[in-house]
Amino acid sequence: MAWFLGLGIAGVVLLALSFVLDGVLEGLFDGISVVDGLLDGLLSLPVIAGFLSMLGFSGAIVMGTTGLDAAGATVIGVPAGVLTGWSAYRLSRALMRDSSGTAPRDDDLIGASGSVVTAIPAGGYGEVLVRRAGQPVKLSAKSPVAVARGAEVWVEQTLSQSAVSVRPVER
Repeated sequence: MAWFLGLGIAGVVLLALSFVLDGVLEGLFDGISVVDGLLDGLLSLPVIAGFLSMLGFSGAIVMGTTGLDAAGATVIGVPAGVLTGWSAYRLSRALMRDSSGTAPRDDDLIGASGSVVTAIPAGGYGEVLVRRAGQPVKLSAKSPVAVARGAEVWVEQTLSQSAVSVRPVER
């Protein structure tokens, strides 16, 4: 039973390591054209960890509750491990395919309102605070007219990933 408990604990430790070593096993077979795509995700750390932990813990439970020997516990533990590994594989594939929408682009800022956090001199640069995908983002801003700190502005165009052209809101 100690071997099965050891396998179960090793699976849990491997699962914890998979958060740190994500993608290590998948990258080992990148240069081999024979297995390229064949084992896509099946040799990932979460899949192996799920198999090992379920094999170990279910084997230990079977040995402790039914009185079967190690061979009987293995016969029951291997299918349970395969089922758990397959479930981990399917879950990870589903999560990787989940597309909750497109990422915000720089052009999505056009028409957004913001406030000036560093005064913008006429024709020069300052800083504005705008919201991108619901999160506050501070960007460099250029304006043809001087804009004081705290003024509300509209984004007219994006100049780069970190700079926008703005105009003050007229009230």
